[in-house]
This record gives sequence, structure tokens and C-alpha cells, in this order.
Amino acid sequence: MTGIAGKVVAITGASSGIGEATALLLAERGASLVLGARRSDRLQALAVRIVELGGEAAFLPVDVKRRDEVSAFVELAPKRYGKLDVLVSSAGIGPISLLDDLRVDDWEEMIDVNLKGFLYGIAAALPVFRRQGSGHFVNVISTAGLKIVPMQSVYGATKNAMRAISEGLRQEAGGRLRVTGISPGFVRTAFADSMTNVEIRSQTLEKMQELGLSPNAIARAIAFAIEQPDDVDVGDIVVRPTAQG
Repeated sequence: MTGIAGKVVAITGASSGIGEATALLLAERGASLVLGARRSDRLQALAVRIVELGGEAAFLPVDVKRRDEVSAFVELAPKRYGKLDVLVSSAGIGPISLLDDLRVDDWEEMIDVNLKGFLYGIAAALPVFRRQGSGHFVNVISTAGLKIVPMQSVYGATKNAMRAISEGLRQEAGGRLRVTGISPGFVRTAFADSMTNVEIRSQTLEKMQELGLSPNAIARAIAFAIEQPDDVDVGDIVVRPTAQG
């Protein structure tokens, strides 16, 4: 199956930022969407917007830290549309800080959302893809997994773990499944909302406004990977602002 029209795409973290931009772009190109995030009001508003633009969208509130909720979210696709072609794992948080700050609760939250939530998505979608004999995992990682810098040790570790798991999944998937890692740099999203250190959040927001790309840039990269023929697996895409070091 070539292209995007007619594909069923489930997206976690769909209520804002990269997830929202991806949902809108794929709907415009003819995909049917299953939208997941914690904020049900924003999900509903996005689904209504897609339908009003002539697209198809279902939604289900989901906390990716809960395996049962992720499973129910993924299963909504075949229940509603008869299949699932793509799972876009876009949910993620980044309460970055110095290790000396000992913000252990933040470390655990990043592991639970960025890593365990991502794994729950694989656990839910892989059996669906195996039954179908086709499927595509699109995993939103980060350039923080490529370049380790102060204050991002734990965040970068979760993203490096995603990268390692994605590559292992690709090698285990065989000739019928595809796995793509998307590594965005600075993007103008709600990423800083999860930061518990007020000073770091302020600095991040300032740099985001100075350098950040539109989430649409990442959505286009995701669409590029999805629209390839089934025998073409786009493994990794890095998208960063030209001014980002």
C-alpha cells in the first residue's frame, strides 16, 4: 500500500504539538485517525475539527503510563475502522534538571511516560500488526538522544532507550513491518509544561521561541515515512532548526 490515503493511523500525544500537527496533516491527506492523549476536551475539539474538514477521526483519552488504557486505545482502530496501519508514538515529557537537584519523581515520570508508555504501545500494536501481516511503528524520539548535554541525562537516556528498542524492533520485525524513528530538535510545543524547575522552564521557552521549528515540520517528516511503498522502510529522520548547535 503506497501513500497515506486510506490508511488508519493511531497517534498518542495527539492533543497538542507534534501529535496534533501530524493528525491534521495526515487527515488532510486522506488517513483515518485514532487520537489519544490525556486531555479529552482537546482531543474532542481536534476530532471535530478533522471531521469538519472532511476527514475521519475517533478519539479516546489515554494515559500512556497505564497499559490497559494504551491497549484499549490501540484496539479502537480495528474496532472502528477494521485495521491499524500505523502507530505514531508521540507522547512524551521532559522535566529536565541537574542530577544534583535529585528530582527523582521527575526521573520516574520520564521513565514511565517516555519509555514504559512507548513499550506499552509496542505491546498493544505488535500483535495487531502480526495478525494483519503489515504495520508501521513511527516513534518520536529526540535529538537529545543523539547529543547528551547537562540537565538532560535522564531525558536523553529515555530517548536513547527508545532508539535502541526501535532498532531492535526493526531487526525483529521481518519483511512485513516497518519501524521509523523521528528525532526532532527544538520545536515550538508544550514540551516545557512538564518542567518543574521554573528557571529551566523559562530558559527553555525563550530558546524555543528563538530557534524552534513549527510542529508542522515534524509532521511532514512523519508523513514522508508513512507515504513510502510498503517495501521501503525509512529508518531514522533527524529534523532540527538550522541554527541549532
